[in-house]
Amino acid sequence: QVQLVESGGGLVQPGGSLRLSCAASGFAFSTYAMSWYRQAPGKERELVARIAGSSVSTNYADSVKGRFTISRDNTKNTVYLQMNSLQPEDTAVYYCKVVRWGYDYWGQGTQVTVSS
Repeated sequence: QVQLVESGGGLVQPGGSLRLSCAASGFAFSTYAMSWYRQAPGKERELVARIAGSSVSTNYADSVKGRFTISRDNTKNTVYLQMNSLQPEDTAVYYCKVVRWGYDYWGQGTQVTVSS
């Protein structure tokens, strides 16, 4: 079955960096686009970044362009989100997602807190 396991969240000061990882299993990872979403308290879940299976195409939310980088290692079935210049408004639970056969699969999420 499809499994997505995020890791790498934590507490970081404004201006700091974190790298999130999402380990995937149960499907042909390299053939699927992967996405990172986030959900802040009291807000809707929003798309942060997306990467095609081949890594050729990436897309970012305007709020993170130039600060976040999505990448993947198809040999490790893992997608990453490098987050630099973090700000308090980046505080949220971050989730990875894959859409397979029309169904959304989500990980359990990892908390990112940006605070001094």
